[in-house]
Amino acid sequence: MTKKLGRLAFAGISASLLLALSGCSPELERGFLPDAAGVTNHTDRIIGLWTTSWIVLLGVGAVAWGLLAWALLAYRRKKGETGIPAQLRYNMPIEALFTAVPLILVLGFFAFTARDTAAIEAKTENPDVHIHVIAKQWSWDFNYVDENVYESGIQAQFTGAEENVMETLPTLYLPVGKTVQIDLSSRDVIHSFWVVEFLYKKDMFPGQQNEMYFTPLKEGTYVGKCAELCGEYHSMMLFNVKVVSQAEYDRQMGALAAKGNVGQLSTDYDRNQNLPGGNPEIRG
Repeated sequence: MTKKLGRLAFAGISASLLLALSGCSPELERGFLPDAAGVTNHTDRIIGLWTTSWIVLLGVGAVAWGLLAWALLAYRRKKGETGIPAQLRYNMPIEALFTAVPLILVLGFFAFTARDTAAIEAKTENPDVHIHVIAKQWSWDFNYVDENVYESGIQAQFTGAEENVMETLPTLYLPVGKTVQIDLSSRDVIHSFWVVEFLYKKDMFPGQQNEMYFTPLKEGTYVGKCAELCGEYHSMMLFNVKVVSQAEYDRQMGALAAKGNVGQLSTDYDRNQNLPGGNPEIRG
């Protein structure tokens, strides 16, 4: 029996060391989230909330697993024992503990999530950049409100002959270090605006406008996609986000104007013209 307990103890210590050592990897340090630290003014906050929650839950799990292992060893049937062991009906301290700990955890997770959500959703007064993103089956339109230019995209074209499909996608340009307001709306069904490395997404409903506020902090090209199943070609509803310098952003706005993309794409192309706020003549 001593040998069995020694082997169990060795296995437990080995598992603990393996978990502790593997926790030094960058992937585990951010909870297997994308490498998004410092991408926007919100990503570090989201990573912190996510990884701290997992640390707490793993700690609770370790205590629960330890108690379970102890109970299995301490109350196992001994050699020569027969019959049913003594039965217990109540243990008020244990039952109170099992009620209080989950309650504290739930309230704690709620409080920290509410705090961070309020910070992420806080409205930015007088943002540097104002963009209206319109989702449609199965692509995206981008209205650059302040510059009065637009880009209208089509869905990803997977024909098998492309060298780089991502370069053919509609691209949303953002200047680095500038506060951004993005208005979100849909032309047809429910979509969801998701930039993977921004660690945040928001749904887009027909007849309703949502907003996002953030500041991109790191130049680069990021992958965007629709995160709400929206029909047959949902998987092809992709786009790029390029965070660039102010000078490059201004050049891109000039290029859109030179192409004739002047003005703003409106709701005239919406499929659901009978929704509240739509065409009054169609609503009758």
